[in-house]
Amino acid sequence: MRQLTRVLLIAVMTASSSLLALGQGQSQNAKIAEAVIAMVKAEWAAQIRDPSSVAEQSKDYAEDYTEFRPEYPTRLEGKDVYMRINTAGATGNSRSISAEMFNPKVQVYNGDVAILSYHYVGITKDRDGKTETTRVKVTRVYVKRDGKWMLVHKNVGADPLPK
Repeated sequence: MRQLTRVLLIAVMTASSSLLALGQGQSQNAKIAEAVIAMVKAEWAAQIRDPSSVAEQSKDYAEDYTEFRPEYPTRLEGKDVYMRINTAGATGNSRSISAEMFNPKVQVYNGDVAILSYHYVGITKDRDGKTETTRVKVTRVYVKRDGKWMLVHKNVGADPLPK
């Protein structure tokens, strides 16, 4: 009987420590999710404040950053390419006035990879005051490098309104 009690006590202690570790892992993942989402929102806020601030907007992009977009014929390779294209586009006729994230989901792997997927709705206004709404589906992949989360890949896909 004493042996059975001892085995049960060990089993309960093991299960309790596993649940505690699981809870701590979930708490850490929630913090990572908050940090990654905050980075995206800070990027958008910088763009709304000053469309030409491409360096500030992309400060969390890795040098080996890649991106797929429906309007580009191929994958963008490198932060420098991204910055050149977006700097040229920042002088266009329209300006972002609103950016919203819907249905965000962050998946965390091993504490150093985070995948954020969401629906984006943004509004731009041209020089004549005409507004246009943009809807896209986005996936971003972040990797923790030297203690800092860096965006290594973004995939932007069309999300047309239902007909």
